[in-house]
Amino acid sequence: MDNNKEMIEGLVSQILDDYHDDKIINQQALFSQPDKEAVCDLLSKLIKIMYPGYFKGTSFRYYNLDSQIAVLLEDIMYNLRKQVVLALPQNPKYRSLSHHELVNMSEKISNDFFKRIPKIRALVETDVAAFFDGDPAAYNYNEIILCYPGLLAITTNRIAHELHLLGVPRMMTEHAHSKTGIDIHPGATIGKNFFIDHGTGIVVGETTIIGDNVKVYQGVTIGALSTRGGQKLKGVKRHPTIEDNVIIYAGASILGGETVIGRGAVIGSNAFITSSIEPGARVSIKNQELSIRTGERKELVASEMETDPSWFYVI
Repeated sequence: MDNNKEMIEGLVSQILDDYHDDKIINQQALFSQPDKEAVCDLLSKLIKIMYPGYFKGTSFRYYNLDSQIAVLLEDIMYNLRKQVVLALPQNPKYRSLSHHELVNMSEKISNDFFKRIPKIRALVETDVAAFFDGDPAAYNYNEIILCYPGLLAITTNRIAHELHLLGVPRMMTEHAHSKTGIDIHPGATIGKNFFIDHGTGIVVGETTIIGDNVKVYQGVTIGALSTRGGQKLKGVKRHPTIEDNVIIYAGASILGGETVIGRGAVIGSNAFITSSIEPGARVSIKNQELSIRTGERKELVASEMETDPSWFYVI
């Protein structure tokens, strides 16, 4: 026992000594940064505001919708202001403000955000409709709202995007990313009727612009062509623009800030695109072959896809 005690005391001393150098990870300002658990709780309550009647509260019993919304809004407003005060100094724009100025700014941001809730809900309504219209496996709206990870990801992004526009650093979308496998930066601008099918592995970068009525399938990357420039690229349009009525099938990668996918284009599975595609074009991978070996080791080769070449824009 004495040997273990001495060993532990020695390790503790060694680790504490390591905390006193200038490593970035040595920051110990625990109470001057946003609380991740509190932010996740805020998101959970905001989703209840987005979908009243779908998600039960565990702390309170409500007798009517007015009471439910009043209690939720009061709770969210109080805690959102607290977290925004802590989050704002993470943004260089607000780093020089005094605590009193930060408190006033957090109240303004919170009030502005709450005024945007009807706008957010209007967009979310179009997303729910797009999910139902786009997925023949969906039996009703309840199933989509309660179960679909893609809807959770886009609803979270709708909320986080408005906070992002108001200068609040991200955290909510990373929580949704960890729960759904869908990574959408809150800076991305996304139009109405956005449909994510299955969703796992989708990445949408910060400066992406997505129009209305866009469908995206699993494994799609809408990303930067290169991030080699690091912080020098901050604020630069690094991610593509996807115009209205575009469909992007599974595994496709669309990269680059100057890349524009024209209105009504269809991007086939596993396409790798780094330049603009004209409106209405069909993009596919040409001449892939499917090889099948039977039990007798006889090889059969068949074209994976027979197409009219004039109908597809081949890369």
